[in-house]
Amino acid sequence: MSDASDNADLRQRLKAMAQPLVDSVDSRLRDQVDKRVDERVEALLSARLAVLERAVADLDRAVRDLEARTRD
Repeated sequence: MSDASDNADLRQRLKAMAQPLVDSVDSRLRDQVDKRVDERVEALLSARLAVLERAVADLDRAVRDLEARTRD
């Protein structure tokens, strides 16, 4: 029984010693993933905004053309 108890105690000690490293790596990975997600979302939103801006510009031109025709 002593060997099993010693093994369990050793495992607990190793876990306790490794936990700060695991937490640090986990935090860094989470930050990197968050940054990548933010970059991707920003790129996607930027692309969609550009499409919307072009559509608004097209509508603006069409309205101006219609206004010019109705004045003539």
